[in-house]
Amino acid sequence: MIINTENFLGNWAFGILFMSMLVYWVQAAFFNESEAWGGKLKFLGFSGIFIVNLLLAALLIYRWKVSNHFPLSNLYESLIFLTWGISFVHLFLEKMDGETYLGVIFSPILLFIDAFATLTLPAQMQESAPLVPALKSNWLMMHVSIMMLSYATLIAGSLMAIAFLMISTNSETQVQKAPATEMTLVPLDQTLDNLSYRTLGIGFPLLTLGILSGAIWANEAWGSYWSWDPKETWALITWFVFAIYFHFRLTWGWKGKKPAIVASLGFVLVWVCYLGVNLLGSGLHSYGWLRV
Repeated sequence: MIINTENFLGNWAFGILFMSMLVYWVQAAFFNESEAWGGKLKFLGFSGIFIVNLLLAALLIYRWKVSNHFPLSNLYESLIFLTWGISFVHLFLEKMDGETYLGVIFSPILLFIDAFATLTLPAQMQESAPLVPALKSNWLMMHVSIMMLSYATLIAGSLMAIAFLMISTNSETQVQKAPATEMTLVPLDQTLDNLSYRTLGIGFPLLTLGILSGAIWANEAWGSYWSWDPKETWALITWFVFAIYFHFRLTWGWKGKKPAIVASLGFVLVWVCYLGVNLLGSGLHSYGWLRV
């Protein structure tokens, strides 16, 4: 019954997410939002992501009820939580901005993360297990959830920075000769840059709070606030990169390509910090199933 319920929620989330991605792409490629079909497809895509968000939340709550602990104790649960977090950011931004291009940007990464969790991880890593002694703490909910929310917002903001770089390169080469109908590329650049900055402005404080709470928990569990564990080291590197990003924007007044390049580097570092260290590294935070 447990496996069937989880499979039902997970499979439906994956299927609807895949269909939503196709809807967003078809709408962006062939229809304008002002057209009847364009508006319908936009609504279908948004509704699909909304349903996926609810299904993933239900999956996490169900695992919480069955395991009797907060569902962030293994890699599978953290990936599902990350997918939920990015989908929530996507829904919030699309509702606020009202543009379909956000679905085109976010739906592939959502599908990739969900597919990695459900199709790539071994079955034993997807099973809920009792907490190890070090994780039996109230800090589990605070530290890990804050870190995962910081990853979700930083990934979302960095993705928009990457999209900005791709679009701005094309628009800058066409702006002098482009017809009036194509001048919308320039405002789109500015919108992506602004949304990326504001989203990263939420993720960076969350990352800071997550690192601080992790240090307090580490002292409680292992007797040391900081041990230069690979996870801690890469989290600090990631923090410095985004600190440089905000230093450039706030102190030097940089906008556009230069801070977007820094944010793109941050995108890579977030994944190294989250997955690379956990899967390939060693240390207190490593899941280690890829190590030979």
